[in-house]
Amino acid sequence: MDTQTITDTRIPARIVKPEPRVPPNMPDHAAACAGFRWEQALDQMARLPGGGLNIVHEAVDRHVLAGLGTRDAIRWIGRNGTRRTFRYADLAAETNRFASALRQLGVAPGEGVFVLLGRLPELYVAVLGSLKAGCVVTPLFSAFGPEPIATRCEMGDARLLVTTPELYQRKIAGLRERLPGLKHVLLVGDGPAEGPGLLRWNECVERASPDFTTVATDEDSPSLLHFTSGTTGRPKGAMHVHGAVLAHWATGRFALDLHDEDIFWCTADPGWVTGTSYGIIAPLVCGVTNVVVEAEFDAATWYEVLERERVSVWYTAPTAIRMMMRLGTGPLQGRDLSALRFMASVGEPLNPEAVVWGLEAFGLPFHDNWWQTETGGIMVSNFAAMDIRPGSMGKPLPGITAAIVLRDTEGRVAVVDAPDTQGELALRAPWPSMMRGYLHEEERYRRCFAEGWYLTGDLARRDADGYYWFVGRADDVIKSSGHLIGPFEVESVLIEHPAVAEAGVIGIPDPTAGEVVKAFVALKPGFEPGEALGRELLGHARKRLGAAVAPKSIEFRSNLPKTRSGKIMRRLLKARELGLPEGDLSTLESDGR
Repeated sequence: MDTQTITDTRIPARIVKPEPRVPPNMPDHAAACAGFRWEQALDQMARLPGGGLNIVHEAVDRHVLAGLGTRDAIRWIGRNGTRRTFRYADLAAETNRFASALRQLGVAPGEGVFVLLGRLPELYVAVLGSLKAGCVVTPLFSAFGPEPIATRCEMGDARLLVTTPELYQRKIAGLRERLPGLKHVLLVGDGPAEGPGLLRWNECVERASPDFTTVATDEDSPSLLHFTSGTTGRPKGAMHVHGAVLAHWATGRFALDLHDEDIFWCTADPGWVTGTSYGIIAPLVCGVTNVVVEAEFDAATWYEVLERERVSVWYTAPTAIRMMMRLGTGPLQGRDLSALRFMASVGEPLNPEAVVWGLEAFGLPFHDNWWQTETGGIMVSNFAAMDIRPGSMGKPLPGITAAIVLRDTEGRVAVVDAPDTQGELALRAPWPSMMRGYLHEEERYRRCFAEGWYLTGDLARRDADGYYWFVGRADDVIKSSGHLIGPFEVESVLIEHPAVAEAGVIGIPDPTAGEVVKAFVALKPGFEPGEALGRELLGHARKRLGAAVAPKSIEFRSNLPKTRSGKIMRRLLKARELGLPEGDLSTLESDGR
């Protein structure tokens, strides 16, 4: 077998998998791509009585109408061991109650509902109930600090926020004057609840009617607003529609190989797009049982969940896989994981070593796949019936046309036919889950497209057999533990500190998180660098941004490298930090050494 050497480990160039225990939904990738049309996915949907399309009708109600209401939809496992199980009929009733509550509160279709919760049952009810009511829903990562929360609520014109009393008091109460459009805050759980527009979940939702007629949305009706960070400016709000459910169904069936009897677990938080598309919608639209674990990563707990719940399909992140690899296979000894038949990874490129380690630890390889917030769903994947090439993203989903393109100085694109040529990964537009705009940024959205192609901003290559390989980002967005972090957002908070004159933020490699945030800071006159000030700045950033976004280290500089227009050259900071070529310095104004 051909091999390549990576960090003294022999990595096979190709993993020929044994005959699967369950016949794959897509036994032949080439044949499926040749014959697939998105109308086939639409034919799998029940559609609303008037012919419209609503994500929750397809993900929940149609299963009840088909006589599957007693099947487990969500098995929730709390961090203290408590459990709640929602059958599809239960989920239909609970989402009806939430939608009824929205109507009673005057929250209209098309208005914004934001959900700031950990992985509690109420999060899933709120997201699905909002979609049923025709609202545009935004799940927020509960580890965000006050500033990212307020910025996103401002941009999305939040009308109602679902959160806990503790999160409200700690992160939102002091910012209410910035959010005049936020009429209602719905509080989940016990705790102080005093302030304008504060309501209790148990008084508002649990008493609402379980009867609700789903709002007559269609394929182009707005559904989800996901925020993703850019290299400059505020976060980008990617707007999605109810028609995305067609891609959620197709990717659930083809990329994750979900069968009706599967027990599925996606470990992602719904505050990120993966946790919404594949932690909520895709498993439910495919009619499987969806496991939800409130607690954060702990290898022993995770292995116990896999064993006790008889999880058959597992979708997790490279960061978690690398953390498990550091512990070795010892914690797996004696575990009965015989139900597990398919494992997949998402969030950042998966190291070849991790793919192979899956075979050693679980007897199964991890299947990497690629997509973005903007694509709304998996676009390129290592499918169940395909041999895996460790390190590869795989091949495009049926219904998706991908290519490697080169852009000229005029913005025109040329498709590259020669294999192993590096260029920008592009997708032929449109497809059902494709974002339909950036919130309030039409020009920025238009720049993502050229000559019928969506330009991803990711550099890649395609080999002679049609497998795609990720090379890197064309910009400097930081990927840490599967999270996209925009440097500008971090820099802005650092500059708020009275000692900071300028800040530049980059990502540096980390064996566990992929990348971690490092900040370079120039101080104002009268302030001296030192360990105490460094700790103070790190604490300030963690308080404002949350631990997931804040820098892990700070380096003081007398000044920072800037262009003649005053833009800090993060590229140059990173090149010098990592000993890489510095590239074109023709626009450099100050050196920053």
